[in-house]
Amino acid sequence: MSKEIDPARARSAIEVVKQHPGMVLFLASPGIVAVVAVWLLAGAGWGILLLLALVVGGGVAVARKLR
Repeated sequence: MSKEIDPARARSAIEVVKQHPGMVLFLASPGIVAVVAVWLLAGAGWGILLLLALVVGGGVAVARKLR
């Protein structure tokens, strides 16, 4: 049985991002710094791979939280 995202919560989350983009950037900054550092030190391929891993890992974390 899948659990659907509550539309009111989704709209609330989008409104928070619209009203406080600096807070969202602050929360994402460790990941951004890590991707840039790996990109510069190990190359673009590893940077892209890390970015994909962070996006997939974040998606899995959100999906598990919803269950």
